Amino acid sequence: MKRDELIFDIIEKEHQRQLKGMELIASENFVSDQVMQAMGSCMTNKYAEGYPGHRYYGGCEIVDQSEQIAIDRLKKIFDAEWVNVQPHSGAQANAAVFLAVLNPGDKFMGLNLDQGGHLSHGSAVNTSGIIYAPCAYNLDRETGRVDYDEMEAIALREKPKMIIGGGSAYSREWDYPRMRDIADKVGAIFLVDMAHPAGLIAAGLLNNPLKYAHIVTSTTHKTLRGPRGGVILIGKDFENPWGKKTKKGQIRTMSQLLDSAVFPGIQGGPLEHVIAAKAVAFGEILQPEFKEYAAQVKKNAAVLAQALMKLGYKIVSDGTDNHSMLVDLRTKFPELDGKTAENALVAADITVNKNMVPYDTRSAFKTSGIRLGTPAITTRGAKEELMVEIAALIDEVLSHVNDEKTIVKVRTHVNEVMKNYPIFAY
Repeated sequence: MKRDELIFDIIEKEHQRQLKGMELIASENFVSDQVMQAMGSCMTNKYAEGYPGHRYYGGCEIVDQSEQIAIDRLKKIFDAEWVNVQPHSGAQANAAVFLAVLNPGDKFMGLNLDQGGHLSHGSAVNTSGIIYAPCAYNLDRETGRVDYDEMEAIALREKPKMIIGGGSAYSREWDYPRMRDIADKVGAIFLVDMAHPAGLIAAGLLNNPLKYAHIVTSTTHKTLRGPRGGVILIGKDFENPWGKKTKKGQIRTMSQLLDSAVFPGIQGGPLEHVIAAKAVAFGEILQPEFKEYAAQVKKNAAVLAQALMKLGYKIVSDGTDNHSMLVDLRTKFPELDGKTAENALVAADITVNKNMVPYDTRSAFKTSGIRLGTPAITTRGAKEELMVEIAALIDEVLSHVNDEKTIVKVRTHVNEVMKNYPIFAY
């Protein structure tokens, strides 16, 4: 068969973009060669609706083994009693939880999307906001941290059936015990979406939400450094709070509800090539080197945030406990919006994303901030000294967003610097 040069030329261009640039998007990372090999393997040819040992297709005895290894490794990483490794993404994992524990129109509560919450935690254009009834808690205006007193007051008033912890642009540790206490007071399911800090949690650098939450979801990319996908975990299985029963009249456990919510509830056949790649990535996480990597991610983020603050930038919450930070541009450049900043930095081969900041006065298409993260740049072997240089380069570009000569100069420098950093150094 003739090679599709059109597509493979595009793939090579993307490869070169990744090689030459500084990747600072908080939700992105680079996988190892063995993860990529598993993802591009013959496992993609196998249909395997159902779960290991209980499939709707024949010939699944081999893929059953790789999926079970993924399950067993993930259980070990997070000390979980039950996990599901089939969700195609973090948003799919969250959608499955919603289907399992809520009925259409039921109320739930998550972090305000304008202040760092995730699309799948109640956006009006997402199924979470279309099918169910979201209400939100917020960040404190002064500290930029979750206002747990307000969260409790809202929960007592609104009586949500589920409370979600976690977000896409929040750089601080979560108070899981306090949130579980609030959930218990109103009889709510406590869900934690740990998609962003999961790798740091796996390395023991942040608290494990499985000790407190009823259900935990995550992506498998970002700080876990696996293929794109999602997972659902339970620290200890329990009977569902509504007493729904199987056809045989038995009370269904939460794990049974979640399994059926993933398949056949929201998905068909699992992506067994991706699940094999998840298993490989989980194996990497269990190695001592991953803890070294995760520790460096955290160090790099702290140094980058501090360096930017020294240059006059406002970091929401005045720092970071994890891999990410949210930069409010209004303090230093009141007229500069996040979209313009993103475009200028991307032109200089410094990849970031525009992001709304708490109590933003601009729309989600413009924004007043940018989000930065260190997982990908750390995978390439970057240490603290490069973070200081990156802050200076960001500042140079944002100080001259309309100056093509400055952008070209910075891009040339970035490309030269990144020659010293392989795609996967750890």
